[in-house]
Amino acid sequence: MCKVVRARLRVLVCRARAARSDAGMVTSEYAMGIVAAVAFAVVLYKVLSSGEVSAELQGIVKRALDARM
Repeated sequence: MCKVVRARLRVLVCRARAARSDAGMVTSEYAMGIVAAVAFAVVLYKVLSSGEVSAELQGIVKRALDARM
């Protein structure tokens, strides 16, 4: 019985160690994530700073501030 418990415990410990070894991203993955985030931010900035979207957002804010309470 004791040998079975030890064997199962050893398997669980090995699985836990293997799971921990792949728990993070490498530097290249961080770099690609940062590049993707910056590209998304640039696209979002361009869309929000365009004339039509800016006018629409200003209209929404103006209607919200002029609303009666």
